[in-house]
Amino acid sequence: MNTYVYITNSNCNSVSVIDTDTNTVTATVKVGAYPIGVAVAPDGSKVYVANSGNNSVSVIDTATNTVTATVDVGMIPFGVAVSPDGSKVYVTNFNSNNISAINTSTNNVIAIVNVGSVPRGVVVTPDGSKVYVANSGNNSVSVINTSTNTVTSTVSVGDNPIGVAVSPDGSKVYVANHKSDAVSVIDTSTNNVTSTVNVGYGPWGVAVSPDGSKVYVTNAEGTVSIISTAENNVTATVDVEDFPIGVAATPDGSKVYVTNSDSNNVSVIDTATNTVTATVKVGSNPVAFGQSIGIKQILIEENPVLMGENPVLPVASFSACPISGKAPLTVKFTDKSAGSPTSWHWSFGDKCTSTAQNPVHKYSKVGEYTVSLTVKNTAGCNMVKKTRHIIVKK
Repeated sequence: MNTYVYITNSNCNSVSVIDTDTNTVTATVKVGAYPIGVAVAPDGSKVYVANSGNNSVSVIDTATNTVTATVDVGMIPFGVAVSPDGSKVYVTNFNSNNISAINTSTNNVIAIVNVGSVPRGVVVTPDGSKVYVANSGNNSVSVINTSTNTVTSTVSVGDNPIGVAVSPDGSKVYVANHKSDAVSVIDTSTNNVTSTVNVGYGPWGVAVSPDGSKVYVTNAEGTVSIISTAENNVTATVDVEDFPIGVAATPDGSKVYVTNSDSNNVSVIDTATNTVTATVKVGSNPVAFGQSIGIKQILIEENPVLMGENPVLPVASFSACPISGKAPLTVKFTDKSAGSPTSWHWSFGDKCTSTAQNPVHKYSKVGEYTVSLTVKNTAGCNMVKKTRHIIVKK
């Protein structure tokens, strides 16, 4: 059986299906609005897609590449993970500060678990006993007991954790801290951080190789860091394309797929040589954020976030350059919001605001400034805040 990668195209409300033997797109499946997270069932029969634009999860039948069910969840679903036995799907709800647990036999939400602030990444341990959720709003990871659907532990990690992955033996969890430029390594037996590994600028996605020897981390700067799990250090860095987010390894570990959200394509890395050997064109704004499972030659990847013809709820996002320097510091802010917003409101943290889409702002005084962006369209509004994002020095 062939291995397939499933890429969410957020700006066209679809999922691209890539055959890893040929690195070609063999199907495109229409899903809900602005899909972000994706995960494949252990038996490869279904794919679950988190649609952040209409608060739902699409269930795809992989035999026919059609959506067979739609499940309503919380506000702005982001990450998706499937239990090892395929009986449950866990979805992080970005704006609800909780996760939804879905029964896959009935496609109903059977539990809602409150976690930390702004949950994004989610992963289930190989024995199915625990769920780890990265809370980007309060720099923590929630640990959920799946038998009771309660949070049993909270682990402090780095600044703005987003991606999360678990080792094949379940002993370690790896968390990408976007603003710390580092990965936290959690020992699952104690739920303590045992190591912190510096990677590239702005890490997002994280995946562990099938043999557990390597961790692959996407960095917003356009690179992938490769970590040796034995040494907990970066052994190689691979250049990909613009703003890579999602990452997943094939079941045999020979290839790694990376979604480049600003390039609308996927980079294919040969793990033997750590070089990009192919580039696959997909839909608009592949985000590819989620959990990858290599069971029965099925690979899952998370991908582009998409926008259809009808207005969908926007999702605020932005970048800034530079983010630190001496006063006076002039910073260019770039809107990277999804969902085609029609208005913008910036708060720069120094009592100044702007309604431009891509403003330039000068900071005159020394300090650490929190920046927020609120975007709107006819479907509604959304806000993102980055605490102490701009640092102005003497």
